[in-house]
Amino acid sequence: MARPTKGTFHPLFQQRYIDAAKGESIAELIANHSIDLIGFINSIPEEKADYSYAEGKWTTKQLLQHLIDTERIFAYRALRISRNEPLPLLGFNEKSYAANAPATHRKLVSLKEEFAFVRQSTDILLVSFTEEQLNRKGVVSNYIISVNALCYIIFGHNVHHKKILEERYL
Repeated sequence: MARPTKGTFHPLFQQRYIDAAKGESIAELIANHSIDLIGFINSIPEEKADYSYAEGKWTTKQLLQHLIDTERIFAYRALRISRNEPLPLLGFNEKSYAANAPATHRKLVSLKEEFAFVRQSTDILLVSFTEEQLNRKGVVSNYIISVNALCYIIFGHNVHHKKILEERYL
């Protein structure tokens, strides 16, 4: 499957994630990012678990919980659209999710483990999609999106936040 084209995602909100994902197929996306992302998250030192680079910004644990939650949501969207779900999907408020997630009460090692499992589970789901399923489109937050675009967005979102962690947290 080729990279997503205009009209298969929201260019204002998702172009940067698609641009950050390197690869021309699901297999390349996984090969280029999956092991690296898991390895990077596993390398975060314990002393940075509750670190926040500025007042009002998420801690490392909260950011990791955000990655886990968001990947699950994006994968769920891809699953529903791939299965020809006719009903539109709603958006989600990442700030509300963060405020209601238990990240501050969790151990960093637990979040790292969950991230790895979610990443691996998503990879298995993505490689299961047929070409026809990757081309399917649905409606999310009142815009059209393809399963293929969601695959790129999943990786690009993680890459985007990896860069933030590298530059501001570690």
